[in-house]
Amino acid sequence: MNSPLSILRTIGGLVALSTALSACTVGDRLANIGKAPDLAPIENVQAPAKQRSISLPQPAQNTHVGQANSLWRTGAKAFFRDQRAGQIGDILTVAIEINDRAEIENETIRSRNNGETAGLDGFLGFEGKLDKVLPNTVNPAALADFGSTSTSTGSGEVDRSEDISLTIAAIVVDVLPNGNLVIQGRQEVRVNFEVRELLIAGIVRPEDISSGNTINHSQIAEARISYGGRGQLTDVQQPRYGQQLYDILFPF
Repeated sequence: MNSPLSILRTIGGLVALSTALSACTVGDRLANIGKAPDLAPIENVQAPAKQRSISLPQPAQNTHVGQANSLWRTGAKAFFRDQRAGQIGDILTVAIEINDRAEIENETIRSRNNGETAGLDGFLGFEGKLDKVLPNTVNPAALADFGSTSTSTGSGEVDRSEDISLTIAAIVVDVLPNGNLVIQGRQEVRVNFEVRELLIAGIVRPEDISSGNTINHSQIAEARISYGGRGQLTDVQQPRYGQQLYDILFPF
């Protein structure tokens, strides 16, 4: 059986651990003031990288040896060259058509009443001694009377609707051993002092690319899609850094 001292030490350790985790969370939030949420990286492949210089992957140089008196090239899959993306550096078009809607509604009600009454009318005559300890206040027939009432009510509702229709050109940045293509694309449009930015990355199967060299976002595995803006208008719509800092440090 654990001693009271060991129980107190355990409770103290849990409190210290909780405080440390809370401090780490506050530190992370402070470091991210004014920054958009980061996208989770795709394991073992390249994720969208924010860079100003142009550095694109280049396809390998293939040397084909022509054959005399023949229009057919050894190793070709078709008489005419397939224009769909399939090698590093190729470009394909991604159609982003997101029309999602989610509705969730939960309600929980709980109520409980408890009551306990205990009496000791006779116990070898010792019940009469209680009147000497607490004069005129002890009733052996009702020594203890307990009562408790508990009520809990909870409700939650989620109503979300998203409708996005975009098109972006992506580049094949890697070809996996099984033939799947790793794509990455970035698009920026600046109007006056506001920049609209679209990022996309993921893994696609060559079989899913249409004859028009396009693919839908729903056919991209490990898809990472980011659409937003930055500039003067976006800055005005966000709380000031001081207000964000106050909201993080002061929970009241």
